[in-house]
Amino acid sequence: MGESREASGKRHFQGKEMKASFKKQVFHFREAAKTSRDILYEKESYFLKIRDNASSGSGECSFIRGLSCDRMEKYEDKLEELCRHIDHHEQIDLTDFPSIRFGLETALRDLAHRGGHIIFDNGFHSGQKKIPINGLIWMSDFPSMMSQIKSKIEQGFECIKIKIGQFCFDEELDFLKTVRRNYPRISLRLDANGAFDAKDALLKLHLLSEIGPHSIEQPVKAGQWEEMAWICEKSPVKIALDEELIGIHDAEKQRALLDTIKPHFLVLKPSLSGGFQRCDQWITFARKRKISWWGTSALESNVGLNAIAQWISGYDTDIPHGLGTGMLYTNNIPSPLKVQNGYIYWDVNEKWGNMEY
Repeated sequence: MGESREASGKRHFQGKEMKASFKKQVFHFREAAKTSRDILYEKESYFLKIRDNASSGSGECSFIRGLSCDRMEKYEDKLEELCRHIDHHEQIDLTDFPSIRFGLETALRDLAHRGGHIIFDNGFHSGQKKIPINGLIWMSDFPSMMSQIKSKIEQGFECIKIKIGQFCFDEELDFLKTVRRNYPRISLRLDANGAFDAKDALLKLHLLSEIGPHSIEQPVKAGQWEEMAWICEKSPVKIALDEELIGIHDAEKQRALLDTIKPHFLVLKPSLSGGFQRCDQWITFARKRKISWWGTSALESNVGLNAIAQWISGYDTDIPHGLGTGMLYTNNIPSPLKVQNGYIYWDVNEKWGNMEY
């Protein structure tokens, strides 16, 4: 097996049965993406391409620095190891690299369907199935956030997701009450990104219950299982686990988390959780415990977003999912993915842009 390097930063590897290459790309946000954790201006991804004699498949290895549990200091080394031994990829340990596992799984599925960004053969890529999604509101000053909400509702969204934890809680609560007065019929999802202190989280949740939210994601930081279990038991607002799921791949530990915390919802992000098989495992365990779920992108480009949408489309679910991130970047890869009236779908009249690697 051999390797060639190009000035563009691409890496090409030749195996007996397959060839593999990867390339880094930086995406630039149209506007700063702000949460209670961080402010993002750009986002890195690596694109993995696998070829055989008949076709090729592409996958996105997408991570979020400071949130993903990938070992970033070894990231390119692991990609090189994977590509060098692509014929025996199942023997490569990707436990510490969930986003690479996601990219590999996507590329292999694309290859199996002979390319064309078809990852799961269902009604999504043929334009026959649309997926309801929430309208995501990024943190900003209150007038700007209200303007975002107004715009999303005018676009046909019936479920709005608002990130909280940036301002004084009383100010945010007043803002949310104003949102509810102005838009009494919309479904409101809140996302605290772990911003609350476990000591007063329950009090805040009781106050937030006055606006009738659908749910709140990750009210306190991950890793506090006993505290989160108590919050889930006592909270008048339904709790969704998000960051809590990151880095937990062992089936026994997954079951232990669900049995201890007993959440109302899981928020599944395949690139952070280690791909579709790992997320399917979460869903299997959750269903046995009558725990609901929804899927969401994690700032992937249209390549990763498309894969997640097709995966979700394979489930019989009508809950809104978090797939409205396709317009975040100024330099996203052109795709047939469209959002209209609160749904994401594949427009069969549109084509994929050239990924050039």
